[in-house]
Amino acid sequence: MSDRPRKRSLTLRGHRTSVSLEDEFWQAFCGIAARDGRPINALAAEIDAERGTRMGLASAIRVYVLKRLQSQLGTGAD
Repeated sequence: MSDRPRKRSLTLRGHRTSVSLEDEFWQAFCGIAARDGRPINALAAEIDAERGTRMGLASAIRVYVLKRLQSQLGTGAD
């Protein structure tokens, strides 16, 4: 288990950015993208477009990962 988030580089609509994510969230995020047959940058751009201004991108990715896992387990709270 990682102690601290690590910076990860992404390209969103042609612009470089970085997010700080724990290894476990990054691995789950990459796994979701791979299972969906999508590049991680495309998935991150979609999450970025839907997050609004109230949440940072790293937090939005964590929430996305959590919701995907909850939906797979059938435990999502609405």
